[in-house]
Amino acid sequence: MLKAQNTEITSKSEQSKNVGRLVCVGTGMHLAGQISTLSKSYIEIADVVFSLVTDGFAARWLDAINTDVRSLQSFYAKPDEVKNRRDTYSEMVNAILAEVRKGKLVVCAFYGHPGIFACVAHMAIKQARAEGFESNMLPGVSAEACLWADLGIDPGNVGHQSFEATQFLLYNHIPNNCTHLLLWQIALAGEHTLTQFSTTTAKLEILVEHLSQWYPLDHPVVIYEAATLPFQQPRIDSIALSDLPFASLKAISTLMIPPSKKLTLNQQILDKLGITADTIG
Repeated sequence: MLKAQNTEITSKSEQSKNVGRLVCVGTGMHLAGQISTLSKSYIEIADVVFSLVTDGFAARWLDAINTDVRSLQSFYAKPDEVKNRRDTYSEMVNAILAEVRKGKLVVCAFYGHPGIFACVAHMAIKQARAEGFESNMLPGVSAEACLWADLGIDPGNVGHQSFEATQFLLYNHIPNNCTHLLLWQIALAGEHTLTQFSTTTAKLEILVEHLSQWYPLDHPVVIYEAATLPFQQPRIDSIALSDLPFASLKAISTLMIPPSKKLTLNQQILDKLGITADTIG
């Protein structure tokens, strides 16, 4: 009678005998406090951990639970270097896949959610699967999840839309101003070269002019930044839309635009459903 095989991943030495595997996990926004038990366990047993986190505290926490943690930050352009971020991301993926091909359990730990505004995880998983390696992604607490909690908003009440700021400018997106609008990476609005890490006042003025089609210039908007350490407070700055070009913005800044109009009922659908307006809460 054959001895039953244990399919669980129990140690680094056992995993090294198997085919390489890639797992991308999210560490959440708060150091160690928002990571799932499963994601933490993968970091602990990984042969190699590649990390892309926001601060030294998080990096040291990773070092404390795995002896081979390699930061991906070194692939970004040096202060005096002009480098397209597409090249940076490709180099990151190549480094990750090189270890997977060696038959290792490779874990990539990204702050927040590994698949939200974080293309490296998607690129690496796609490449690993194309080469026949098992790979998957585990979710983490994202900046958006923190935003709704910190602002005390249930996006299900009136709905919401979400766009990357530059994409919102360059394409024919039409926001529904009866819902909440999120513009991500607002500090890069209008920057399409992938070589700069900030926008300009002139480009933000173009964004404000564009938004003024749907929102009054005096409409209150919120600049939001999630806290990344337990003792920090999130940034929640309410300003007029017209003041956006002069606001202090960081790479992690998100613009939240509340509704400027109330939802209106679709009478044709109400009639088809046999519903009267006075029965809707």
